[in-house]
Amino acid sequence: MPAPKTGREEAMTNIDGRQPLNPVSVNDLVDIIAAGARDFFNAPLYGLVFGALFAAAGWVLIALLLVLGLPYLAYPLAMGFALVAPFAAAGFYAVRDHLEQGKPLSWGGVLGGVKNAIGRDLRWMALVTGFALVIWMDIAAFLFFAFTGFHGVGPDFLDRLLSTPSGVLFLVLGNLSGAIIALSIFSISAISFPMLYDRDVDFVTAMVASVRLVMANPVAMCVWCALIGVAMGLSVLSGFVGFLIVLPVIGHATWRLYRHAVPVGAPHDEANFTHMKVV
Repeated sequence: MPAPKTGREEAMTNIDGRQPLNPVSVNDLVDIIAAGARDFFNAPLYGLVFGALFAAAGWVLIALLLVLGLPYLAYPLAMGFALVAPFAAAGFYAVRDHLEQGKPLSWGGVLGGVKNAIGRDLRWMALVTGFALVIWMDIAAFLFFAFTGFHGVGPDFLDRLLSTPSGVLFLVLGNLSGAIIALSIFSISAISFPMLYDRDVDFVTAMVASVRLVMANPVAMCVWCALIGVAMGLSVLSGFVGFLIVLPVIGHATWRLYRHAVPVGAPHDEANFTHMKVV
């Protein structure tokens, strides 16, 4: 007689008894990150190029804000980069997919893989995260004007920001709202982007699968979210240079997380990902 399933095992099992998703532990994350780093060093050129493009996009956008006289949006934009990073990592999914299948790496093959995935529902998932970034920027602008009025950034801005109750409240509300948006986007995108690259499922199915994984593994996934946040924050503080290393490692590690949670032989039909119990 088989042993009864634990709540954790049942949480990862759908109504007809199949297990499309595997549990994830903190120890698994250590292996996943190490594997992501190895994947980057196995194909460093692709990682450095995609990371450099992401960093360059950050420089261009920050410069544009300064030219337009909107320096107060530079910080929220920089921190909001984490919201669109999963889509920017699509190139790494293509690299890892080629390596798994034993295909020779080439720019044509990698970019072709990304193009094919965008032709499916990956583009809609990108729209969701892009819209979240727009909402975050709107909230940041609203809070800024609520704090400063329409006076803009004066010479005493930092002093008022750090030494007055209203300034501290502005910082708390701004970072809290950003954290809520970031956690929400993380929940729906933890594995949805690599799933949409790998499988012909709709973006809602991918988001549901991602949320189910997060809900069933709250400790490990919160640790993963925190690690991403810290790595992204340090990359921003480095003037975006850190993205040359951080983005490839996180991108490859996200694919490894997806492969761990959704084995290669798991059924491809949407019902297997949308009808799962969470207890």
